[in-house]
Amino acid sequence: MARGIDTKCIHLEEDEGQCSHYGALSYPIYQTATYAHPGVGQSTGFDYSRLQNPTREHLEKMVAALENGIDAFALSSGMAAISLLMEMFRQGDHIIADSDLYGGSIRLFHNVNEKNGVEFSSIDCCRDDVESYVKENTKAIYIETPTNPMMNVTDIRKMADIAKRHNLILIVDNTFMSPYFQNPLDLGADVVIHSGTKYLSGHNDTLAGFIVTNREDIQEKLRFLIKTTGAGLAPFDCWLVLRGMKTLGIRMERSQENAEQIAAWLQQQKAVTRVIYPGLPDHPGHEIMKKQARGFGAMLTIQLESKEFALAILEKVRMIRFAESLGGVETLVTYPTTQTHADVPKEIRERNGITESTLRFSVGIENIEDLIGELEKVFAEIEEEKNDGKKS
Repeated sequence: MARGIDTKCIHLEEDEGQCSHYGALSYPIYQTATYAHPGVGQSTGFDYSRLQNPTREHLEKMVAALENGIDAFALSSGMAAISLLMEMFRQGDHIIADSDLYGGSIRLFHNVNEKNGVEFSSIDCCRDDVESYVKENTKAIYIETPTNPMMNVTDIRKMADIAKRHNLILIVDNTFMSPYFQNPLDLGADVVIHSGTKYLSGHNDTLAGFIVTNREDIQEKLRFLIKTTGAGLAPFDCWLVLRGMKTLGIRMERSQENAEQIAAWLQQQKAVTRVIYPGLPDHPGHEIMKKQARGFGAMLTIQLESKEFALAILEKVRMIRFAESLGGVETLVTYPTTQTHADVPKEIRERNGITESTLRFSVGIENIEDLIGELEKVFAEIEEEKNDGKKS
């Protein structure tokens, strides 16, 4: 019988019934760089931790199981994971990439990969005719869904159909949804990317990145690349992610529940001109999300009436933190213009809908009354200051 994802976050089925590692429930941290050999031509299965480490191997098996892949690769950060994946491509290759991606991904593509001869077409994969951009040298389609930060939803099955017709690799960054809510490989994707720093670890205490695949040819290439480039995740960081993953399910459920209520509250505020959250029925991707995911996640973006109002929120929040990250137990608010997308040219930001009055929220697991109470206080203070300014 197939295991529920909550159980898969805690137990690796192949290890059940064994009493290895002295019966330790918490998987041990194998803090070693190298391993002794029993004899010439003999190995314990581990030779050098750049190649593989027992703690990292266990984490990779857990993440692969969550995404229903055949293998996973744990890297030192989300960007290290994307960088490793890009090493699969060579000079002259062409990749179709969504235009609304995390700013670090855009920076990597246009400042590193293009320098190395890889060509990119940045398009709106939700609305553009993606197939019309396929060329003879096209090798892959790269998407996030929902996108960062504008929460655009791409139909993964539709992208998979296009990829298969043209023998392309479909890559999906699944960081915003986590494996708990969405499994792109089940929908036809070939590769899934995660910033494990975010929901998988969930506590803002470590950096990590993951690549997951269900194709043996890609698995073989990535195994060679990870041992060659050397950015595998360190044992202690692997253990931190393993510890965080045990509560992935309850964290995602609570964060999503809070996000839904905050989105509804924000819709009632006159200073908020737009609330962008896939869980709202008026979101253009709402119905697609219902078909391809088990939830709507805990990320939401808002447009405010002015830059001044946005900056005032950032200055006044206290329990909600003004910080550049997402996916932890704490609620964070981010200013994409100067943080996540600072290196993206202004004309591209604005074309994607990111303005100086855009804020992105990563909703955490705090008490919802406390979260809304703080927002009520912050919004009331700003409105009061505005009115006082008009009087004077």
